Amino acid sequence: MNRSDSAPMISTHAESSSSRRKAAHKDEAYHVMRVLAADPKHDHNKGAGWKKGVAVLDFILRLGATAAALGATVTMASSEQTLPFFTQFFQFSAGYDDMPTFTFFVIAMAIVSGYLVLSLPFSIVSIVRPKLVAPRLLLLIFDTVALTLNTSAAAAAAAIVYLAHNGSSDANWLAICQQFTDFCQQTSGSVVSAFVAVVMFTVLILLSAVALRKA
Repeated sequence: MNRSDSAPMISTHAESSSSRRKAAHKDEAYHVMRVLAADPKHDHNKGAGWKKGVAVLDFILRLGATAAALGATVTMASSEQTLPFFTQFFQFSAGYDDMPTFTFFVIAMAIVSGYLVLSLPFSIVSIVRPKLVAPRLLLLIFDTVALTLNTSAAAAAAAIVYLAHNGSSDANWLAICQQFTDFCQQTSGSVVSAFVAVVMFTVLILLSAVALRKA
């Protein structure tokens, strides 16, 4: 066999070897991609990142709910007004402690505010360890209890504020807000702030429920 016949055979063999190596590299790369896609650690990290984002949002909303609840408590507790005129026997004044409903509102919202402050460390734990279920479940349970207390206090106070603004002809209750304007503005603002806390509590509970379902 001469050189002219052997050269094409060597070239063809080299080309086939190169093609096989390329095909092997492609198969290996495809296998690595499949392994990474099925890697539970990869899914774990992805899930942890999503839960951490939920935990950060939970902490921000919890701070907002704390501010709203504290604002409602302080505003109602400081609501008091004395009219500049009086008689020999009477001095006209209005304060939150004159009405049992407003007193209940102050106590209930103070409890809610204290709980929200105490819940902040648990929310921080959920940020640091987003895969932990116990802190999230604990927050969900106590958030539901606090929401119930918050809603009952806000609804009861809202009824009294409505009567203070509009009165009731059936019960012969007169509207007092035309005289006690500052007192009514403070109590109304306090009730609005309490309902803002109710909305934030609702969102917090929904976030906790979603995070626990994805656990």
